[in-house]
Amino acid sequence: MLETRIREYRERAGMKQSDLAEAVGVRRETVVHLENGRYNPSLKLAMDIAKVFGVTVEDLFTFSDEK
Repeated sequence: MLETRIREYRERAGMKQSDLAEAVGVRRETVVHLENGRYNPSLKLAMDIAKVFGVTVEDLFTFSDEK
């Protein structure tokens, strides 16, 4: 299962979902799904989001074996 801290970092940066979406070239709905753990990003998208916040991909995403 994918767990994400995107919402936490986005809110800390004072960004709206649409701001983040525009910064990484995706639709706002994609950010919504990412934040809710319903979408597994490509490696490139994960790296692009991490770059926006100046953190590592591992800071944003964790995977667990739980189903």
